[in-house]
Amino acid sequence: MLSAENGSVRLAATDTEMALTSSTGAAVDQPGTMLLPARLLLDVVRVADGETVTLEGGTDGSGASITSDRASFNVRTLPADDFPRLPTLDPAQTATLDAAVIAATVERVAKAASRDETRPVLTGILVSIEDQVLRMVATDSYRLSVKETAVSGLDDQFTANVPARALQELSRIIADTKAESVSMSTLDNQIVFGAADVTLSSRLIDGQFPNYRQLLPESYEHEVMLSRQEFLAVVRRVSLMAQRNAPLRLRFEQGSVTLSAQTPDVGEASESLPVNYQGEELEIGFNPQFLQDGLESVSTDEVRLRLISALRPGLIEEAGAEEADGFLYLIMPVRLNV
Repeated sequence: MLSAENGSVRLAATDTEMALTSSTGAAVDQPGTMLLPARLLLDVVRVADGETVTLEGGTDGSGASITSDRASFNVRTLPADDFPRLPTLDPAQTATLDAAVIAATVERVAKAASRDETRPVLTGILVSIEDQVLRMVATDSYRLSVKETAVSGLDDQFTANVPARALQELSRIIADTKAESVSMSTLDNQIVFGAADVTLSSRLIDGQFPNYRQLLPESYEHEVMLSRQEFLAVVRRVSLMAQRNAPLRLRFEQGSVTLSAQTPDVGEASESLPVNYQGEELEIGFNPQFLQDGLESVSTDEVRLRLISALRPGLIEEAGAEEADGFLYLIMPVRLNV
């Protein structure tokens, strides 16, 4: 939907689950509104020559003329009345958050959200504000990401399961517009974000999000401190040989951990690191990509790895982070064949 008036054009698009509106400057000779096929319009503008594009809607509603330099197109318009009314920010119920905090938090937890549409509740990120702490939680049942960030000036309590793709789109908008703040409000089963001159709205996900606190073990048998960059580099190297769903093996012994991977007809790799491990030998397997995602999401130089046994989940935590600004990543092990 393009709506032209007062020197600007407002653009709006929706797939019924998510919607975007934005404005751009324009020389408007005559105000008006037209509804065009989004993909076709994008393709036409992409291939157009020249620095400007001229759009003109016919008075009979039969089509729109799009011209640029020597090229011209005539595109059939759609009935404008068919375009749904999009939700807007409610000034009376709007919270304002730091845009950089939102984008960084989404980037760190979104990888753990499920892509399996048969379990829609897990395709979202649970967003909550409580006691001036912003919390985002995501899980695909094989791993769990939790990021908490202290925020000031927000006394309202808020909880919603927001589609991960909507929050990832918001993160891209923040980067593109260099927005400094994000406004957020809810309306019925919708959430609305405002960043710079862009408004993003999305349906919320129905259903009960898992109680992530119940998924976290109460205690661990082993705790290992590792250099994040060094450990991540080894994981990346050895994982090259973990193909066809082969696990990445971690064998902990007194003072060291050996990472290894083997794929029949491809090859094998192993590499050792000195660590502060004490106790009986422990070998545990992880999905190599899941482990890499968790380590890439940590922001501190050191990472704390907590383990129980070969069949119980491991926990990756930031070392030295404040309690109200922490990140944790729970990852389920892969059963190893001896």
